[in-house]
Amino acid sequence: MKNILIAVLILAIVACAPVRVNYDYDKKVDFTKYKTYQYYGDMKTGLSPLDTKRFLDALDAKLAAKGLTVSDTPDFLIDIKSSQFQAAPRQTVGVGVGGGGRNVGGGISIGLPIGQPNLNREITIDFVDDKGIGLFWQAVSESGFKQNEAPEKREARLNAIAEKVLVAYPPKE
Repeated sequence: MKNILIAVLILAIVACAPVRVNYDYDKKVDFTKYKTYQYYGDMKTGLSPLDTKRFLDALDAKLAAKGLTVSDTPDFLIDIKSSQFQAAPRQTVGVGVGGGGRNVGGGISIGLPIGQPNLNREITIDFVDDKGIGLFWQAVSESGFKQNEAPEKREARLNAIAEKVLVAYPPKE
């Protein structure tokens, strides 16, 4: 029974793919002057319409918590792009053949992938000051996802991505 519980715990940890985020920004920018934002009108997120709405709602809530508001005359614009890619399976089974004797050895081994290939999504978020300096802050997130996931789980994952992406905004010098 104890072994089954440990196995279930390990599977639960492996199933919750982490969200990895890389940030970049212009060090010369005064981030305190940016108080209002708007999304690009012709933005093509690469997400489904429902996922786009879920993600924008999550971003709006996180940005509001940071004191930023949506405006028709924004200080900066937000552009979002995403792409999907298939990552190589991380789990493999090693099969080896070896032999030797009299101080002579040799061997051959191969790794056989097990399980399904991983489907990942990369989401790039750009903050752009179109009245001046252009792109001034960018976050690129990468996380696993399942296309047939329930709406509640999709919303939770997109909320987690928005949370993790905006942790580093504004940057602390």
